[in-house]
Amino acid sequence: MEPYPAHWLPEGIRSHFVEGVNGLTMHVLEAGETGRPAILLLHGFPELAFSWRKVMPLLARAGYRVVAPDQRGYGRTTGADTTYDGDLHSYRRLNLVRDAMGLLAALDLGSVAAVVGHNFGSPVAAWAAVARPDIFRSVALMSAPFGGTSSWPYPQQERRDTGRGPGLDSALAALDPPRRHYQHYYQAREANENMWHAPQGIHAFLRGYYHYKSADWKDNRPYRLDGPNAEAMSAMPTYYIMERDRGMAETVAEAMPRADEVAANAWLTEAELAVYAEEFGRTGFQGGLQWYRAGGQGIAEMEVYAGRHIEQPSLFIAGASDWGAYQSPGALERMHDHACTDLRGIHLVEGAGHWVQQEQPEATAQLLLEFLGAIR
Repeated sequence: MEPYPAHWLPEGIRSHFVEGVNGLTMHVLEAGETGRPAILLLHGFPELAFSWRKVMPLLARAGYRVVAPDQRGYGRTTGADTTYDGDLHSYRRLNLVRDAMGLLAALDLGSVAAVVGHNFGSPVAAWAAVARPDIFRSVALMSAPFGGTSSWPYPQQERRDTGRGPGLDSALAALDPPRRHYQHYYQAREANENMWHAPQGIHAFLRGYYHYKSADWKDNRPYRLDGPNAEAMSAMPTYYIMERDRGMAETVAEAMPRADEVAANAWLTEAELAVYAEEFGRTGFQGGLQWYRAGGQGIAEMEVYAGRHIEQPSLFIAGASDWGAYQSPGALERMHDHACTDLRGIHLVEGAGHWVQQEQPEATAQLLLEFLGAIR
């Protein structure tokens, strides 16, 4: 496996590999000079370290060393089990934190000024902050709020209702037309094949997926939901609450941008999209889908942190057109009221949907730099 070709990346970003990271050889993008305060950027699904390409030079020019890996199961990082019937235990939340710690150790970084996580990178960043505040000195969460650890003391049988269990699935199936939660779909064996070999081709599939969840799709007008029940949650777009007889490939095909919208898209050009299409075309999506399937793995070890909070400075950023802030009813409120005891702000960025660091990189970088500047 080779590093990225230079023409894939903005000036100042370098692509390289770091070996011996918790059983992985990690593909990493870096910007900025060694010896500077470091920022660790953790991507989500279906993205790569490449999703930070527009933010990294802005942070580096402000005096930071910026590190963004392809996480376990993604891109050019190797060593993970990416088969459907493979080792889900390696994808448990605290092992993903261990991946982050291993990368920092391999780079001779004893700590970082901030860990920043977007989408599924957000809970990894949050748990990193809970588990090792000495290493991750501040945290910025993007698009996915952190609802907190389990309470302490807790009843032996207590588990927080995430609204995504079998009860919700049955209730969604009973709607007309029948629906299902996208995370239920992502756990199914057929999900990878449906997206990897989408009828429209992987380039068009990804174009539709990114468009549908962005501010460019004008019907993204999110609001707080009443609760984790089928009736309330079915108001979300079909990329979250899907029609039950359709895969994600068929779902996003109905929301494809027009040719003129594609041509006018400055935040994800056809050349940039081709990088995603080449990488996911080579690997498929199962590595990323394992993260969704491993949700129940490692709960016992996570309960070691019951009652703990994120006590270091924290920040939340999402697009104003991003349903991600509300898709888990109550999580945003728990983050604000309980989970983060030094929350410095909740920012909903205008002109951005779910891909806030790509859609509005200047605004995202400015918020991060203001946050970091206030705590230095």
